[in-house]
Amino acid sequence: MTTADDRTLLDLFLASGAWLEGHFRLSSGLHSGGYLQSALVLQHPVHAAAIGERLAAEVAKWDPTVVLSPALGGLIVGHEVARAAGTRAIFAERQDGRLTLRRGFSLDPADRVVVVEDVVTTGLSTMETVAVARASGAAVVGAAAIVDRSAGAAAGLDVPFVALMTLQVPSWEAADCPLCAQGMPLVKPGSRPSTGAGAP
Repeated sequence: MTTADDRTLLDLFLASGAWLEGHFRLSSGLHSGGYLQSALVLQHPVHAAAIGERLAAEVAKWDPTVVLSPALGGLIVGHEVARAAGTRAIFAERQDGRLTLRRGFSLDPADRVVVVEDVVTTGLSTMETVAVARASGAAVVGAAAIVDRSAGAAAGLDVPFVALMTLQVPSWEAADCPLCAQGMPLVKPGSRPSTGAGAP
């Protein structure tokens, strides 16, 4: 088994069957012809550890004291980044539709938080997770992801952002989706509960 250091990340996603083609509703609510199922890469601890080490090296300049990830997609990579960085790893999860800290997790003003997730599409999950940390009084020093497929949206985050790989994958609002117009069946593989007809 090769590691993330032995091949490009895209090759790793392809070899793991983690790049899917079809008609997908992303957790952001957008539709796309491509979907990155990071769990298929991260199910292999050797890959997860290597990716975590690479991301930890990228965020070290921010001197974080804790890694905070949105559940579910950011759990494994966040834990591996924290392991490599020597920090705590905690996660926010949805309760009544909103991200929040549960399970006794807490942050305080002395914490320097880096938000880590697997794939950034619109930046919504990142922004929600940043808000969770700030509501606890902590300082958010940056955000990181394995893949940035936001087509520039991540540049609008109000914290520094890094990703190991950038992909340009077209995505559309449901009303403008050419795959819907073709009648292609829609699949929702993401982990965030959908909201509304149009609502990774």
